[in-house]
Amino acid sequence: MKIICVGRNYRNHIQELKHETPTEPVLFIKPDTAVLKGSDFYIPEFSNNIHYELELVIRISKGGKYIQAENAKKHYEQMGLGIDFTARDLQETLKEKGLPWEKAKGFDGSAVVSDFIPTESFNMDEIHFELIKNQKSVQKGNSKDMLFSIDQLISYISRYFTLRVGDLIFTGTPAGVGQVKENDFLEAYMENKKLFSLKIH
Repeated sequence: MKIICVGRNYRNHIQELKHETPTEPVLFIKPDTAVLKGSDFYIPEFSNNIHYELELVIRISKGGKYIQAENAKKHYEQMGLGIDFTARDLQETLKEKGLPWEKAKGFDGSAVVSDFIPTESFNMDEIHFELIKNQKSVQKGNSKDMLFSIDQLISYISRYFTLRVGDLIFTGTPAGVGQVKENDFLEAYMENKKLFSLKIH
């Protein structure tokens, strides 16, 4: 199982981080060891600025290569929510040096993954999701605001990486990312259904 993540897929998040708008999806990969076990996240000792990034997550149900966008729906049946935890301070240092920044994105426990729900339950073109931190809404997103749709992402990704059953695609985060601190409590909702909660240590 591999975790393929999409960066810069919401215009408002691009603007908040002052990045250029991409003309094609920005991809990076987290190892399977990044998946968080349980509902407790421990801030790693190598960072003083861990950011949450809530995202819609697609689970691949049928493998493929060079998948056409119009056929992409045949390759997934479930979706959920996830957090792409990012060591922002480490990421910025690596970027400044022109180095890869997997250490800032792929460290152990950096990928929170909820339970999955059948996609037939949703209008895939307009899925609302939200992150609550300490009882305050900090992130709100909707799939209709993606620069590249889920089907476009699957098609693009499969040009470079063969997709296999169980692979996860983190589809990008909307604006509102921010730092987590010890004793924070996070709750994630999709269409008003709570999919996970998380305690920060």
